[in-house]
Amino acid sequence: MVTTRHTLLCVIVAGLLAPSLNAGAQRTEKVAHIGIFCFVRCEGSGVDAFRAGLRSAGWVEGGNLHIDYRAADGRIDQLAALAQELVDLKPDLIVASTPQTSRAAKNATSTIPIVFLAVADPVRVGLVESLARPGGNVTGVATVVPGGFIGKSLEVFTQALPKAVRVAALLNPSNEVTNAIFPTEGPPAARQLGVQLQVYEVRVPEDIERAIDAAVLAKVDALWVVGDPVLHNPPQRVPNLAMRARLPTMYVIRELVDAGGLMSYGPDFIELNRRGAIYADKILKGANPADLPVEQPTKFQLVINLKTAKALGLTIPHSLLARADELIQ
Repeated sequence: MVTTRHTLLCVIVAGLLAPSLNAGAQRTEKVAHIGIFCFVRCEGSGVDAFRAGLRSAGWVEGGNLHIDYRAADGRIDQLAALAQELVDLKPDLIVASTPQTSRAAKNATSTIPIVFLAVADPVRVGLVESLARPGGNVTGVATVVPGGFIGKSLEVFTQALPKAVRVAALLNPSNEVTNAIFPTEGPPAARQLGVQLQVYEVRVPEDIERAIDAAVLAKVDALWVVGDPVLHNPPQRVPNLAMRARLPTMYVIRELVDAGGLMSYGPDFIELNRRGAIYADKILKGANPADLPVEQPTKFQLVINLKTAKALGLTIPHSLLARADELIQ
């Protein structure tokens, strides 16, 4: 009888203790730690899509996930210090959006895993050893596959504007991907298409209006915005300036077409950010970035804003309208 009572007492005590033990286990569950590193601002549809991707994978900010954000406001001279700040926080992973932040993060650490987003041709600029086997601590989602995207973008633009002869290209020379790709692809494509290309450099946001004003004085027919976060944030800045200058403009990100730009040709950046979240999830669960192949876009979207075309007095050829993935009315 004593044994039975003793056994019963043990069962009751164990039952009472079990919830307490489980609660303690939940409280001591490891919280994953990510650093998100942005060149201009850590906001917008891309960052939102990345966070949504994490939530879909079960990572809840403020729950089992802590995120530290660092943004350079487009200042290249701030990147090294901000990257070191993130490294000193010892996160499990750094997510670097754009070539500039990816380079700064890679320079700051060779041990903390890095997932890059919005980087074209990461092999050419030395972020990874190869697309199939990145090596080191860096992998991610590329925005442009090597070989001819710049030329294709200009070709689509000239098809929309067959009478355009002088085209101004806005680009950021601090973007090492642009420096690697544009000189070898841009001018040759322009010559082949019979276009006179004039390049205007934009290093910081304050340069944008001056560059567009200079293009207007040069009597260019159109404006070609070569992708860079300084030119994309906030998304309405360049479209508003271009409209004021009455310049039809081509972008790589459709968000700027939503904001009033004429057209864009490029990958689906929202989807690429969601794919980046999958990489982050795998690494947080123990995957080695060296073994995760860099993902490349498989489709490029053509988006045309017909309201903007009408406001500029343009008639887009029907052949191009038929090819568009989306027409904004």
